[in-house]
Amino acid sequence: MSELILVRHGQASFGKASYDKLSDKGIEQAKVLSRHWLATGERFDHAYSGTLLRQRETVAELLPLVNGEPSSATIKPALNEYNGDPLLRIYLRDHRGESEEDIQLPIKDPKKFQLLFEKATAKWIVGELVPTDADTEFEHFQAFQLRVHSVMDEIMSHHQSGSKILISTSGGVIAMALQRVLQFPNEHVITTNWMVHNSAVTRIIYGRGRLSLSQFNNLAHLESNDLAHMVTYR
Repeated sequence: MSELILVRHGQASFGKASYDKLSDKGIEQAKVLSRHWLATGERFDHAYSGTLLRQRETVAELLPLVNGEPSSATIKPALNEYNGDPLLRIYLRDHRGESEEDIQLPIKDPKKFQLLFEKATAKWIVGELVPTDADTEFEHFQAFQLRVHSVMDEIMSHHQSGSKILISTSGGVIAMALQRVLQFPNEHVITTNWMVHNSAVTRIIYGRGRLSLSQFNNLAHLESNDLAHMVTYR
């Protein structure tokens, strides 16, 4: 049996000029995971990452654990997170409630952002966010689903015979990968997405035509009192 080891990127820079960059804490989360795996003797046969900076910065800290110590991971754009910005823009344009009249993008407050994002993604899943020609960065939920399921199948088909494959990606991709394994309904994809911690580890076993989940959202590398402050969702 072979194994996919999916790592959510470290904490990104929420509220900053560029979200798509690890914060200082995010870099340290990846370094702590790398040290933990080094101590436990973990090794990988190959590493993949999306194109997003936060994903590539995370996997860069883990490359010494990959056999042959490659200088970079194999890049797969299909491992990128869905783009939340057009979802928020379309929601506020077409579905804004009275209590949301004063909301302007970008939203700096994490709690306000989360509440609005939950509403936007709920509309997205059921096809109620309708893009115009100006919404060029919009991706339909079914398209996101197809690309994640497809890239999983592609990676698994290329690596058999007991391979251990490291994947640096994002929470939405990990949640969609779990749907591929557990066959849960679409509405559970986003609720699962909210659960995934920064730098958390999820493991999927595959082979002989079977897929199974062996670990989800594991934070063994941060499970000590002196590292409790390193546990983050966003």
